[in-house]
Amino acid sequence: MASGGLSVVQIAARAGREKSQVSRVLKVLAECGFVERDPDTLKYSLSSQLFALAARAGDQRLLTAAPALLSELVDQLGETAHLSVLRGGDVLTLLSEQPPHAVRAVGWTGRRVPAHCTASGRALLLDHDRAALKDVFGDEPLPASAAPSPPTLEDLHERILASRALGWCTVKGEFEPGLVAAAAPVRGMRGRIVAAVNVSAPEFRFLDRLDEAGPAIKYAADRLSARLGAPVTALRHLHVSG
Repeated sequence: MASGGLSVVQIAARAGREKSQVSRVLKVLAECGFVERDPDTLKYSLSSQLFALAARAGDQRLLTAAPALLSELVDQLGETAHLSVLRGGDVLTLLSEQPPHAVRAVGWTGRRVPAHCTASGRALLLDHDRAALKDVFGDEPLPASAAPSPPTLEDLHERILASRALGWCTVKGEFEPGLVAAAAPVRGMRGRIVAAVNVSAPEFRFLDRLDEAGPAIKYAADRLSARLGAPVTALRHLHVSG
């Protein structure tokens, strides 16, 4: 559907169906969570849940191998672990594994968040140069999130370059005050970034452990990349166990 959604009349015209028939179908799809209706414009758009389902169908190997690795990260670091993909300028979370803490980062499965101010977003953008970032975000100032988030494309690019040298990314309070996270990219058969693994947690409990978390998350992401058939040359800083 077009940006901003389509009205029932527009969808009926494109589908070559009666307006009443299309309206009934859209009502059922909305009840199932596959489309969303804007309460002000009354236009319909595809839901995040549908994007999540499509992504799951797109690479079953990724979703088959990821849960065990996310669970290992939760056991190792004691915090919430996620698997995410890039959708335009947003991050869509496909899977979340959570620890038993009462205070923890929420699970974002099926939800979208901005890529420029999140660790998973930075990891997914790790191979982007200045021109590629412009294609994603345009040349306007980046949307303000929390105070430390990058205000411009140049600032975002500088932060990505710093993370690229490490092979993982960290974010401290940029998406939400008091929330910190670390993430690393997952690569597919051609060496391209196809997903990101990240761990997020409250700052008071996890800030001092970000330096420890980065390599551990990178190791998990590299193992997942290897299972997807990524070239060994694409897995920088690959840890050797044992």
